[in-house]
Amino acid sequence: MIDLLANAVQAHGGLDRWRAHSTLAATVLMDGELLLLKGAHEHPGPRNIRMDLDRPSIMIEPFLDAARRTEFTAGGVAIKSDTGRLIAQRRDARASFEHHDLRTCWDPLHQAYFESYALWADLTAPFSLAAQEIECQEIDPRRERGELWRGLRATFPPASIRYSAEEDFYFGSDLLLRRHDYRLEIAGGVPMVRYVSDAVTVDGLVIPTRGAVYLRHPDGTAMADALMLSVRLSDLQLAGQVP
Repeated sequence: MIDLLANAVQAHGGLDRWRAHSTLAATVLMDGELLLLKGAHEHPGPRNIRMDLDRPSIMIEPFLDAARRTEFTAGGVAIKSDTGRLIAQRRDARASFEHHDLRTCWDPLHQAYFESYALWADLTAPFSLAAQEIECQEIDPRRERGELWRGLRATFPPASIRYSAEEDFYFGSDLLLRRHDYRLEIAGGVPMVRYVSDAVTVDGLVIPTRGAVYLRHPDGTAMADALMLSVRLSDLQLAGQVP
């Protein structure tokens, strides 16, 4: 693990503390222009999520209405009733986004897949970047919001459940995550920038509770009038200590 990542992981609570838990539960509110462009229809109120920390696996409820939930694992996604009855399923969900661009409409399984992997990827950073198969290197810093943010580029192996094959992460002087750049591959590779804020400490782990995603100009600046996604988290709880 390169020094920048090791120090950032430690600033967020450390791998030992992260690995001492197996699940994270939270309440989430999610909205933004991306969901409107995609024809997505969100449940109007807060939703509950429960996710594994060591692998991409997450449950979101309710989904679209109070009687449905989503379950995501190993690249597949399912919509189930609140009693567990299978309503719809897509095993190779990523392949269903082939030839999509920013304005291609989603069906409910597209929406469920995106929301699931996005929340899992966002909430496990930077800890998930420490996996042995992920290549990381320090890149040029960015001066933004009166601070100098150190940059880290992560290159993911094929078939990784990520926004894109290569993503950049920027950390403040306290080594907490400030910014995350990627290309949204499931929407034609459009460049995005995600800013995070309002971190809370839960069982010694530092986790941002606010995310704001914008379209990104070629020079790296955010299109301030194009808020594509807003994510607000509350009631975070870690559980399932590993013996």
